[in-house]
Amino acid sequence: MAKSTSKPGSRKNVGRYVAPEVRGKVTAGAGGEDHSPRWYGALIVALLALGTLLIVLNYLRYCPLVSSWYLVTGLFIMFSGFFLATRYK
Repeated sequence: MAKSTSKPGSRKNVGRYVAPEVRGKVTAGAGGEDHSPRWYGALIVALLALGTLLIVLNYLRYCPLVSSWYLVTGLFIMFSGFFLATRYK
């Protein structure tokens, strides 16, 4: 077997993990609130439930007028709940 010709102390740090913060690839956070308020989770659940309820009531014909706008409104309310859920910390 052939021996390595390089000196033992001359090894480079190839393949060594360096955290992104150390390399400067990540910007520092604002340092403010890092969690959502207590009412935020309840708002998400309420919007999802209200949108679902509106759509179900429309299909069961409990809404005063037969219109597709109940479906659009229910989907918009549910979309708002999902959008808020992506911001939940």
